[in-house]
Amino acid sequence: MDKFNFKYVAPTEEERKEIASIRKQYVPKSEGESKLERLRRLDAKVKNVPAITALILGVLGTLIFGLGLSMILEWGLLVWGIVICVVGAIPAIVAYPVYTSVLNSYKKRYGDEILKLSEELLNEKE
Repeated sequence: MDKFNFKYVAPTEEERKEIASIRKQYVPKSEGESKLERLRRLDAKVKNVPAITALILGVLGTLIFGLGLSMILEWGLLVWGIVICVVGAIPAIVAYPVYTSVLNSYKKRYGDEILKLSEELLNEKE
C-alpha cells in the first residue's frame, strides 16, 4: 500500500531547442547577449535607423508630389497643384541629407562602443 510511483520523461532534442528559444526571449539582454550579438545589434541600429528615416521622408515627399501632379493634370487646379508639388518636393530633396546627418550622429553616438567591442572580439581570437 505504501508504494511511491515516479515517472520521469526527458524532453526531446527538438523540445529542448524550443524551450531554449522561448527562454532566450526572457533573459535580460546583458546576461544572454554575447559580445558579437551586441556588436551586430549596434551595427544594425547605426545603419537601419537612418535608412528608415530617409525612406519615410522620401516616400512621403513623393506621395505629396504625386498628389500635386494629379491636381494639375487631372483636376485642373494649376496653382494649388504647383504649391502641393513644391511642398512634396521638399521632403524628397532633404531625404539624403537627413540620412547622412542621422547616420553621422549614430556613428558618433555608438562608434566608441562598437570599436571597443570589435577590439575585444579581435583580441579574443588571437
